[in-house]
Amino acid sequence: MPKLKTKSGAKKRFKITAQGKVKYQQSGKRHGMIKRTTKQIREHRGTSVLFKTDGDNIKKYFLPNG
Repeated sequence: MPKLKTKSGAKKRFKITAQGKVKYQQSGKRHGMIKRTTKQIREHRGTSVLFKTDGDNIKKYFLPNG
């Protein structure tokens, strides 16, 4: 059986933590900051962790070797 390849788009967008959770960068921070409230900008700062079921799907289908 052939080896499973990692999706190259997913490896740029997700990281797997030591506990096996999936980290991602929050969206809505590239441009158009004048439209967003200060609260939105502040809350989207940094990274966040996906819910368990979403993270499991990412690991299974997009990051099989991660």
